[in-house]
Amino acid sequence: MSHATVLVEDGDGVRTLVLNRPEKRNALTGAMYTALADALTGAATEESVGAVLIQGSGGSFTAGNDLADFLAGPALTADNPVMRFLRALATFPKPVVAAVEGPAVGIGTTMLMHCDLIYAAPTAHFAMPFVNLGLVPEAGSSLLAARLLGHPKAAAMLMAGEGLTADAADAAGLINAVIPTDTLYEHAAAKAVALAAKPRAAMAQTKALMRHDTPQVLETIAREAVLFSQALTSPEAKAAFQAFLSKGKA
Repeated sequence: MSHATVLVEDGDGVRTLVLNRPEKRNALTGAMYTALADALTGAATEESVGAVLIQGSGGSFTAGNDLADFLAGPALTADNPVMRFLRALATFPKPVVAAVEGPAVGIGTTMLMHCDLIYAAPTAHFAMPFVNLGLVPEAGSSLLAARLLGHPKAAAMLMAGEGLTADAADAAGLINAVIPTDTLYEHAAAKAVALAAKPRAAMAQTKALMRHDTPQVLETIAREAVLFSQALTSPEAKAAFQAFLSKGKA
């Protein structure tokens, strides 16, 4: 099964989700979030799927939200496609592997904090420029970034808007390894297949034990969404969006 901008492929026990909007550096739309949420929800209970692999196409992971589409979309209520995707990913009971090439901006970085194994090409670049747009963190990153990176590095990314190269992300513990671009997807797929082949019950229990704070993460996601929605209507956010969109980057 597939969606125009999200390809969903099953094989060898792995459901591969490909962000497939390369002309926009795979910037995410509401329709893409819906497709991702549906694919994850289905994979959670599909016996043939033992792991999920998330990757982008065209040399990018994702440039983050398509701002024009996002601003025209519905409010960030519980049934918003973005929120459905975040809940599905945060509560997904099976291993999630990510392969990152090129930009991983905003949600492109924050979604990785819910993945289990992350491999990046040397071209990967990670950034969470929410404050630069007059916004606050999302996807639980206000909690998870400090846990993963330590407060100083998390503050540099979330407050100062600084990014990380692939090597810096590896050193910081955000990813598992930097892999040559020409073998990145093969490497990540092999890891996903290997995880899917392991005893399913033990794998699910192990992930649940490691993610025992999921209720707190979900609470943080919901709290961030309220503040994010409020920030969207602020004069500083509107000015930042106008400046961004005028550059033709959305």
